[in-house]
Amino acid sequence: MNKLIEKYNNKEKILGTITHIKSMTAIEALGYTGVDFIMLDMEHSPVCTDEAAKYLTAATAADLPAVIRVSSMNKEHILHMLDAGAAGIVVPSITNTEQVKEIIKYAKFTPVGERGYCMTRDGGWGFAENSKGTLRQYMDYCNKNTLLIPQCETVGCLEHIEEITSLEGVDGILVGPYDLSIDMGIAGEFDNPKLKEAILRIINACKKNKKMSIGFAGNTNAAVDQFKDGYDAVLFGIDLIMYINSYKNSIKEIKDKI
Repeated sequence: MNKLIEKYNNKEKILGTITHIKSMTAIEALGYTGVDFIMLDMEHSPVCTDEAAKYLTAATAADLPAVIRVSSMNKEHILHMLDAGAAGIVVPSITNTEQVKEIIKYAKFTPVGERGYCMTRDGGWGFAENSKGTLRQYMDYCNKNTLLIPQCETVGCLEHIEEITSLEGVDGILVGPYDLSIDMGIAGEFDNPKLKEAILRIINACKKNKKMSIGFAGNTNAAVDQFKDGYDAVLFGIDLIMYINSYKNSIKEIKDKI
């Protein structure tokens, strides 16, 4: 079973991080940090499909579930990353229910969707344990163990969030607080009651329809607060920013002491 789904089913608090560092070694090293999963970001980093496939290999070596935020809701982007072995797909810029129905077709096998089949890395090219049964068993396994996560970062998505989370094939929602606040006309006002109410609406819709809710936190206090707010999972920080901050803080500490 997908370890991320297993933790969710066990009602564990799930902590992940976003990776922008283009390094297999950096991703493998995250396996020693205690983080539960990573999100490889193809939307806001220059990672290409071939590189992403290599980074998924590094994540597998580190026993880290890796979800991919694709750069668009394009069929090829979604299918290539699933075939490469992504534990889940995050799709940004959703604005309506029809778009979600379309990406379900790309990401899920029949009878839920219309995903095309080939013996690829996600099934060990036909030699992995999940591939040794019938084709129907393999497709059912993938449908249950591969996450499809629309990102709610627009007013349009927010207005349809109850319907979107009710759809078979949707496994969770990632909240994009920055872009959502921008689209609401309250850019960066994270304490604004309107934004807080919107986020609570998303979390409640997820809970009602038994779908995973995922937040983003830029610091430890925000991560703790988001779990208290009811999120099932939180993406804590971006590895490149944490890398810079770690060096900045250590260098400052040394220079202050000398």
